[in-house]
Amino acid sequence: METGTLFGWAFGDPAREDDDTYIAGLEKQALENARETAAAKGVAVVNGSEVVTSLSSNDRSVELDHAPGKLVVRCTVHVEGPGAEKLHAEGPLNG
Repeated sequence: METGTLFGWAFGDPAREDDDTYIAGLEKQALENARETAAAKGVAVVNGSEVVTSLSSNDRSVELDHAPGKLVVRCTVHVEGPGAEKLHAEGPLNG
């Protein structure tokens, strides 16, 4: 079966980026967002495929000027199902 990729997102308070429990909650929220996006597109998340990245305004390699709160947690997942091969997480968008 062909697979594709999608992003899920969560936005948080950059003052709490060193709080592991808080970040774990944002990671869970980002995964849930990815699952909701997958369901809306008629595909399913492949269990165990999630890769989580946390970005904050302290990171010099990214520009977060328009991100709510300026702490962003992105969860990239593989998806499968009809049309999944056409879905590719690229840049900030699911396309």
